[in-house]
Amino acid sequence: MVLQKGSALSFVILLGVVSLCADATYEGARSLTGVYLGVLGASGTVVGLVAGLGEFIGYGLRLVIGYVSDRTRAYWRITTLGYAINTLAVPLMALANRWEVLAGFMIAERTGKAIRTPPRDVLLSYGASQVGRGFGFGLHEAMDQVGAVVGPLLVAGVFALTQHYQWSFAILAIPALMGLVVLWVTQQWYPAPRDFETVVQDLDTKRLPTLFWIYLLAVAFLGAGYVDFPLIAFHLQQADSLQTSQIPLLYALAMGVDAVAALLFGYLLDRIGIMALILAVVFSVGFAPLVFLSSAVIWGMVLWGIGMGAQESIVRAIVANLVPPERRGSAYGIFSTGYGLAWFLGSLLMGVLYDRSLGLLVLVSVVLQLLGLPLLLWIRQGVRHRA
Repeated sequence: MVLQKGSALSFVILLGVVSLCADATYEGARSLTGVYLGVLGASGTVVGLVAGLGEFIGYGLRLVIGYVSDRTRAYWRITTLGYAINTLAVPLMALANRWEVLAGFMIAERTGKAIRTPPRDVLLSYGASQVGRGFGFGLHEAMDQVGAVVGPLLVAGVFALTQHYQWSFAILAIPALMGLVVLWVTQQWYPAPRDFETVVQDLDTKRLPTLFWIYLLAVAFLGAGYVDFPLIAFHLQQADSLQTSQIPLLYALAMGVDAVAALLFGYLLDRIGIMALILAVVFSVGFAPLVFLSSAVIWGMVLWGIGMGAQESIVRAIVANLVPPERRGSAYGIFSTGYGLAWFLGSLLMGVLYDRSLGLLVLVSVVLQLLGLPLLLWIRQGVRHRA
């Protein structure tokens, strides 16, 4: 039975609600983990290493998860397992009394995200095929970021009232449990979302297209050049430019920009193709000098949010446009692994550079992001030629 477009939109929205709750959980924690690592005695290099290692392990695991998802077609079960680990690890951060313990919970949270992301993106690509992939992934990311705004605001409020990191992490058990309930309901209502996708793509199903690999390299440059927020939060604390309770608010602002950017660039993707991602990079490349070398930190975080909005929405939507449904889980796994490796190496490099030279950190960040633009233009020509 072919499911209807209205039903597909409802499916995308429900998945968005699940992600909203999950993002409120782990992004709320993420707004303070960099600061708390510093409080517990970690250095800038350690903060960059922990953030990058968590991403690397998480993204590396997606290679296996994507393959297993395609082989077993157990997209729902794997997604549920991942969300459970991803969100329930966060309230346990309240138990951390050493930076090593906190780092362990941070890596566990990233591991859960790795498990649920490839199969979840496959499920989302099915529903988005009827409403427009740019719009579908953009709407999902926008709802994601509503949670990413609510979470840091909740954490900031609790920390302002209690001045305790433990309570700030513990309160996040509420959105974690809410998200798992909505996920269970969605699975009961839509047990076979593959039925949404009715258009067969004229793509080779035996191997991944060359354009996919070029695209992976381009996005790897973007990921390597981006600075993870824990290091930004660490910098703001060390520079004493903001009170600790204000740092989650700055992160909430960036997540709000992320949500708007995801919708805007998702809309543009359905109309001008990969040029939408190129425009997003042009806008966001200037975040590093504003955050690390000027007093215009707020504007820097606005640009940072624009880039994150694009990387978390249309970057994934483009993958679905380049590969057939039969290879999509594997493609997302490979893509996430390559992107995660680039993010890990970039995060580690940024942490080391931070302890040595802010100017060099900014230069490397900008250059790496700009290196992705020629490859994206090459892909744009390749897609137009194929069409």
